Amino acid sequence: MIWVNQVLQGILLGGYYALLACGLSLMFGVMRIINLAHGDLAVLAAFLVFLLTEQAGLPLAPALILVLAAMAVLGAVMQRTMLERSLRAGMLVPLLSTFGLSIVIENILFAGFGADTRSLAPAIGSLAYDSWSIGDEIYVGRLSVLIFLAAVLLLVGLQLVLARTPLGRALRATAENPDIAELVGINSRAVYAAAAAIAVATAAIGGIFLAMRATFAPYAGPAQLIFAFETVVIGGMSSLWGTLVGGIVLGVAQNIGAQLDPHGFLIAGHVVFLLGLACRLALGASETGGRFRALFGKAP
Repeated sequence: MIWVNQVLQGILLGGYYALLACGLSLMFGVMRIINLAHGDLAVLAAFLVFLLTEQAGLPLAPALILVLAAMAVLGAVMQRTMLERSLRAGMLVPLLSTFGLSIVIENILFAGFGADTRSLAPAIGSLAYDSWSIGDEIYVGRLSVLIFLAAVLLLVGLQLVLARTPLGRALRATAENPDIAELVGINSRAVYAAAAAIAVATAAIGGIFLAMRATFAPYAGPAQLIFAFETVVIGGMSSLWGTLVGGIVLGVAQNIGAQLDPHGFLIAGHVVFLLGLACRLALGASETGGRFRALFGKAP
């Protein structure tokens, strides 16, 4: 039963990783950008919610809505002012730009909040520690189940948007070939801004759940970026549903590793990531061409 419990907890942890990673996957799928500030943007959202709830006294629900809206606007502004210009200079410049942005965010948070860890657990009350019992030896946390369900609902929502809305069709067409999309009247600049807004907002959701399930600090972003990146690579670059599969694989590996050895949590996850990367390289998998085709069908 111990191993069953570890696998179950790993599956639920995979839901958190999927939430964290889907924005990274979306941005790569549409714009071919690996956003190195992704984890720090998630942590920024966590600090903004903490600021509104703990210091401004706002109820949690309005604070979440305000932060998600603000992070979406930040994503669109980031695309128009920084990423758009960086892309014109080649593929390496966006990496350097987002790396610089991550350093700026970390130091602003450190200057504003100090190095102490924070948590939103007090704001959600008993949800932070309540659990359901399955049999005599297996317990699942209510918050973990909520996070997993949120991940599934978010992926379903993104799937519906991409498959059945004009914005989704524009995103798929631009991801396939932005030049041809421009020829048929699609504004690729607006599409890229919308993709960045959605990606940063989903990163914010992951950061908010991080604040609820654990502690966070100004320099917690790089660790979250690593988890998100490993999830995306295991599940497949630019595959949204692949992020859920990758997150579950990573979460299960980490929990099994922790059961085998107290220091095995991170090591097992990194090993699975390296094995997945090696398999993709050995098979010659190429995911930069025809992005989204396998998941959403051919672009219109």
